[in-house]
Amino acid sequence: MLKNKEASVLDIPVIQEIAYKTWPVTFGDILTNEQIEYMLDMMYSKEALIEQIEVKKHNFILASIEDVFSGYISYELNYKNLNKTKIHKIYILPSSQGSGIGKYLMSEVSKIAIDNNSLSLLLNVKRDNKAVGFYQKTGFEIICNEDIDIGNGFLLEDYVMEKIL
Repeated sequence: MLKNKEASVLDIPVIQEIAYKTWPVTFGDILTNEQIEYMLDMMYSKEALIEQIEVKKHNFILASIEDVFSGYISYELNYKNLNKTKIHKIYILPSSQGSGIGKYLMSEVSKIAIDNNSLSLLLNVKRDNKAVGFYQKTGFEIICNEDIDIGNGFLLEDYVMEKIL
């Protein structure tokens, strides 16, 4: 049975564990190991996650199957002071992909966004990531390209996708 809980800084080790198990599988064919390690450290160090939760006000939801945490999503309401909710992260353990957790988490964030008067959901995804198809199946459309210099000589080449609520 799928369940979820709102994560706090006390859940950072769970978020980190899922990220470190998921990223090499998700990005192993499209990013170098050096870039994966750099980005994991940049976005998933304890300090970075505390800043995301406490300063940037990113909300994390952990999903579990049979009381085992198997994925998470993070989102920000009123992104850039607009009636839009930004999904910053969604990752599901490789062993749990295809179980419905991704759709479940997207649905939960959609409900929260609507309850908070958001008109749409936004997200960025690497242009050659297989997840683009998942997002399109769940109602997202590509609205533009965005290239982001994240330092250390690395460039994120993303699609910005939007789903009207």
